[in-house]
Amino acid sequence: MAEQNEGRQRLVGHSVSVSAMFEGTEDIADARRTARDFLMSLQIVHGLPVSPRAMDTVQLVVSELVTNAHKYAPGSCLLTMETRQGAVEVTVWDSGATLPLILGPDPERIGQHGLEIVMAGCRSFEVHREPVGKRIRVVVVLADDPGGDPAGHHVM
Repeated sequence: MAEQNEGRQRLVGHSVSVSAMFEGTEDIADARRTARDFLMSLQIVHGLPVSPRAMDTVQLVVSELVTNAHKYAPGSCLLTMETRQGAVEVTVWDSGATLPLILGPDPERIGQHGLEIVMAGCRSFEVHREPVGKRIRVVVVLADDPGGDPAGHHVM
C-alpha cells in the first residue's frame, strides 16, 4: 500500500514499472532518457534511494542492451524496468533468435565489450529464449551497499 509522506508516495509491498517500445537507432537516446526519468521518479515521487552509480549504470545498461537489440535483431525491441527489493530489473526483449555471445575480458579485442561492461555493473544477468526472440534481464541495485560495495555484491 502506498502511504503519503511529505508529498511522496512511499512504496510498501508494491513495485513500480515502466515499459517502452523502440524501433530505430535514434531511439537509443530515448531509451536512456526513459531510464533516467524512471529512476528520477523513483526518487522524487516514491522516495526510493537511487545512488549516482545506479543512475549511471542503469542508463549504460539500457543503452547497451537496446543498441544490441537494434544491431542484431530485426524490428522493434521492448524495454521494461521494474523495482524489486531495492533494485531495478531491466528487461529487453527483441525478435532475434540468436543468443548473445558473451566474451571474456580481452584488452586486445577492439569492440564487443558491451555485455562485459553490462555484466560488471549488475547483480545478475539472464538470457531467456522466448517463443519469438529472446529476453535479456539484468538487475541493478539502487542504493550502494553501506559496506562500500557499489554493485551490491557481497564478498564471501
